[in-house]
Order: sequence, then structure tokens, then C-alpha cells
Amino acid sequence: MTDQPASTMRMRTAMRQKLESLASAGVTHIQSPRAAQPREPAQPREPAEPSVLAELQATQNAAPGVCAQMLQPRQAMPLPLAEVQPASTAAGADSLEQVGRDAASCRLCQELATTRTQTVPGVGHPQPRLMFLGEAPGADEDRQGVPFVGRAGQLLTQMIENGMGLKRGDVFIGNVLKCRPPGNRTPSPQEAANCRPFLDRQIALLKPEFICCLGAVAAQNLLATDRAIGKLRGQVHHYRGSKVICTYHPAYLLRNPAAKKDTWADLQILMQEMGLPNPGK
Repeated sequence: MTDQPASTMRMRTAMRQKLESLASAGVTHIQSPRAAQPREPAQPREPAEPSVLAELQATQNAAPGVCAQMLQPRQAMPLPLAEVQPASTAAGADSLEQVGRDAASCRLCQELATTRTQTVPGVGHPQPRLMFLGEAPGADEDRQGVPFVGRAGQLLTQMIENGMGLKRGDVFIGNVLKCRPPGNRTPSPQEAANCRPFLDRQIALLKPEFICCLGAVAAQNLLATDRAIGKLRGQVHHYRGSKVICTYHPAYLLRNPAAKKDTWADLQILMQEMGLPNPGK
């Protein structure tokens, strides 16, 4: 190639560019003026510019075989594969374990992601009739990765087992937030919104017949209301096919023991709806 005149090299380069442009436009053949006419009339097509035909003829004379090589069909380039959906979003592939893994890798709430020891997605029966929903993990939960294991958790266990006659393993226990807010502060609305997809996925997987909201944060976030917990308790609400009972958070009961009688009344409503016998009678 190096012993060819510079004019020929420039012509080859120009023609290569021109042919690549034509190939990109869908042109695969260029008829020579001396080529035989086809036996059947071809579909009318836009004639090439005279200058293009002249350049092609000149190139064929100067460098035989260049046009033939350039007009060979190109090897088909593979189309990019569709982006593979993660298991958490692929249809029918979600699971409680996947929700936990996704929550563990979430960093939407920068403060929570940088101060947490670990996430606390929830624990319990994978197909429960009843789900308990709290506010957020505390210090003990942040260390152990299990919800309601501190003093409030011990009281919740008593409510479930001594009050309702169930086993803690019969229910599912989770929180609105999967990370502990520093200092156990109340979750912000933005934090609750960031974490809401994890909760919705859990409820969709668990399909609980009943949800017991523990405290105002859980009740207000689940039911999308700003009503006080005192206005929400004592009645049956509904959320996506589940019956919802709202009552006070066990941590509030530790600070205000007098409210235990109201919580017991709420649990009796829940047990009646569930068709459970009242072990307190």
C-alpha cells in the first residue's frame, strides 16, 4: 500500500468513507453502466448522484477489487442485550430474603446508611395471618439485626403470647424503617418514603390477613393519614386487603403503664376479628 501514489491513497480513503456512508444508508449494490439489465423490471429507486458513479468507476480502474471488498455484506453486530432485572424486581422472583438484601445495600438516607450497624428488615413467619408493624429499630435491634428485642420487644412478646395466646414465631414483626435513626429519633417523612418500597414488598409477599400498627408513626405511614393514634385505635381499618388495628407502641406503654388497658382493649378487637379465643377470660 505504501508504494501507491498519494492521489490513489486519497481516492481510496474517500471512496471507503463514501461506501461506508452508503452502506449505513442501506445501499448494498451499485449498478455499473455496463451491467446487463435485469430480466424483470426492478422497483424504481432514487438514482445515485453522477459524481458518485464517476468516483466508483475511477476507483475500480485505479485499484481493482476495492469496491467489491467494501460492498461485501458486513458481519452483523450483536444488538445490546436488554438489561437484566435484579431478582428483586423480576416478575415472580421477589422474596423476603431479597428484600433484606436490597435494604442492606440501600443508601437513600445518607445519615442512616452511615450510622447504622446493620439493617433490620423484619423476622417471623413467612405466611402469617398477623403482622406487627412498628416504627424503627432501636439500639438493641441495630446491634442484633432483629426487631423488638429490647425492653419494648419483651413487652410485645408478652402481648402476643400471654395476651393473645399465640407464639411470637406465628406472626411477622417489622418496622416502617429498616435502619435505626440516630438517638432513636422519630423518622422523618422523607426517610419513611425512601423505605416504603421495602415495606410494600414485604406486605405483598406476606399477604397478612391482619396488620397491627404499633404507635402513631406506623399507623400514620401505613394508612397515609395524619390522625393521632388516639383517633385511629379502637376500630378496624383496611389496607390492600388486610384488616388493620392500631394501638400504642410498647415503648410508650413502658413510659405510660396506664395506657396498657387501652392496648388490651385493642388486642381484644384484633382477637375477635381473627376468631381467637380470649385467654384473659
